[in-house]
Amino acid sequence: MPKIIEQLRERLILETKRQIVKDGYAKTTVRSVAAACGVGVGTVYNYFKSKEMLIATVVYEDWKKQLEFMANLPHDDGRALLRGIFDSLGRFSQEHERLFSDSDAAKLVSVGYASRHRILREQIASFILPLLTENKSSDPRFLSEFVAESVICWSIEGREFEEVYPIFEKIIKT
Repeated sequence: MPKIIEQLRERLILETKRQIVKDGYAKTTVRSVAAACGVGVGTVYNYFKSKEMLIATVVYEDWKKQLEFMANLPHDDGRALLRGIFDSLGRFSQEHERLFSDSDAAKLVSVGYASRHRILREQIASFILPLLTENKSSDPRFLSEFVAESVICWSIEGREFEEVYPIFEKIIKT
């Protein structure tokens, strides 16, 4: 009978994340993660089809936490909402910087990038849209995606929120 290991999936995810931060994408392998968790390589494959799926799960689980954080921001205060989203994206980007800056990992991520980026923009825009529903001069959906795209770009580049907020504020109040 197979040995049952409590919370193994979560342990595999945490170990993968630790190894990526410490050693980078190329040195993080299914074998190294399995060894660190005290299980066989085949056991890891029972949970994840490949190294890429394991790493994608690490990023996805962290992204779900960021979405939950953003959903709990004060949606009646535009500045606080945008600040929270901006900071959340910055933290997420910093947390995964080692992975995002790895050229080997980038080759894998480039497949389907446009569709995943569109989903990201739409997720962020869904939080911003309520701020723009009273805006009669333009399409609120387009503006929310425009602001979302800007928030994504400038937070990842490390710009200061105070530097970009006046522009967001003009768009929101137009």
